Amino acid sequence: MSTQDHPLGISFEFFPPNSDAGRDKLNGVRDALAERKPRFFSVTYGAGGSTQDRTLQTVRQIRRSGITTAPHLSCIGSEKANLRDLLARYREEGIDSLVALRGDLPSGMGGIGELRYANELVDFIREETGDHFEIAVAAYPESHPQAPHLDRDLENFAQKMKAGANFAITQYFFTADAYFYFVDRARALGVEAPIVPGIMPITNYAKLARFSDACGAEIPRWIRKQLDAYGDDSEAIAAFGEDVVSRLCQRLLDGGAPGLHFYTLNQDRPVLRILDNISA
Repeated sequence: MSTQDHPLGISFEFFPPNSDAGRDKLNGVRDALAERKPRFFSVTYGAGGSTQDRTLQTVRQIRRSGITTAPHLSCIGSEKANLRDLLARYREEGIDSLVALRGDLPSGMGGIGELRYANELVDFIREETGDHFEIAVAAYPESHPQAPHLDRDLENFAQKMKAGANFAITQYFFTADAYFYFVDRARALGVEAPIVPGIMPITNYAKLARFSDACGAEIPRWIRKQLDAYGDDSEAIAAFGEDVVSRLCQRLLDGGAPGLHFYTLNQDRPVLRILDNISA
């Protein structure tokens, strides 16, 4: 099934490089992924706005592809005045899409800021800019790691959507049923907007385990066992990961997911191989 059959299609996330070599590499990654005609690119924003300037620089770099590019915007550690200035700056740059997140407070930073939660950030963006921005928010099929239980997390998610978000992008996961269950529960709470599954290619087990432990994404035991068995065989890990994630994507699309959002880690080849497997 082609991803072009879905209204939101495919999209790709990048992070701001911190070196000239990284920026040069990202140009090639951007161009390769732009050929797949994604609906948008997104660019991450460090905890407490710590990569704010690099985020904007990267957005400018990515937008040269002609593809809509959405910077992430987080509220933790930021004051309304700073957010207001940043929104105005984005409008001046011609940016009309955002990914609105609560974000994390960096260690050593003092207060959490005037806005505590993502629904408050979405409210603020709408109050300041009306309908100028298309806003995406985060969803957590396996529950936010700080939520006491799934019911509370779903209620919080519904609040974000009702505050004025246009669609949601999920944290990555490897169990399709977790996504479908989350969507069904969200629909029962009145959420009608698209909920796009986030997809993480498997290329490096150590990095994947570290990311997953930090964000609360579950790596199923059978996947962990197989990756453990491959040890340092990077080619075997990549081949296994490609197969697992391709099958996951196909099942999601066949089950009605409105598209796929890839966490690229600024790499194009793992994503392109997966897309080749599911677009036939």
